[in-house]
Amino acid sequence: MKSKALPYTGTYPTFPPSVPPDTAPKNQDEMILRYAPFIKYIAHRLAMRLPPHIMVEDLMSAGVIGLMDALAKFDPQKKVEFKTYAEFRIRGAMLDELRSLDWVPRSVRQKASVIEKSILHLEKTKGRSVGEEEIANHLEMSLEEYYQMVREINGIPLLDQDLLQEKIGKLSDEEIINLLLDEEANDPFHQLSLKELKRVLAEAIQALSSKEKQVISLYYQEELTLKEIGEVLQLTESRICQIHTKAILELRGKLRRFIEEESS
Repeated sequence: MKSKALPYTGTYPTFPPSVPPDTAPKNQDEMILRYAPFIKYIAHRLAMRLPPHIMVEDLMSAGVIGLMDALAKFDPQKKVEFKTYAEFRIRGAMLDELRSLDWVPRSVRQKASVIEKSILHLEKTKGRSVGEEEIANHLEMSLEEYYQMVREINGIPLLDQDLLQEKIGKLSDEEIINLLLDEEANDPFHQLSLKELKRVLAEAIQALSSKEKQVISLYYQEELTLKEIGEVLQLTESRICQIHTKAILELRGKLRRFIEEESS
């Protein structure tokens, strides 16, 4: 069995600003070669937060399919650069591959739910962001037992796709991507729903601890690896992973509560 790949250490690729729709399909082989480093980059970033049995090669293969799909379906009339659309299609294809594997076991989902609910309860009771020792005490376990639980949860996605569908309607992944990309999407309900989700997420991020906000910003905005973030913050990669997972669980809990309240 292949081992989990090491984080990607290459350079972030430079994209062409756009690809004319009449020539993009004819240059499929060239575009696959041009985007190969980016596909590899995304696959390795995903792999850092996945169990060892998930092979990077499978994610990269799915990414190539996503790129080919982007080449075939790209619509230049939507005021979106091809590189942006391609990135969403590549990531979407990899996430589809992960969903087909059902890589998050039920036991992991249950543990994530327990921590999410504990964080929400403690924050509501105390009126502030809570630390890991407080969460461990609430769960009546040692800090090391809590960290072991967090390690098992590592990699769980921020949003439950099925729950998101309940909020914005039964849309396909491609339709969701188009709504996110196209600011002139016609359905005002979907636009309002996404706007509300973004607002809730922004407020939830602001409520994180300063260290958690730093990790989220460096990982998702600056696109550093967990190891690189550890070097910046002078913490171990394992500690950064713990901070990241706790922040994601806190954000998941608040988004889940918002979606459930709006759907009820």
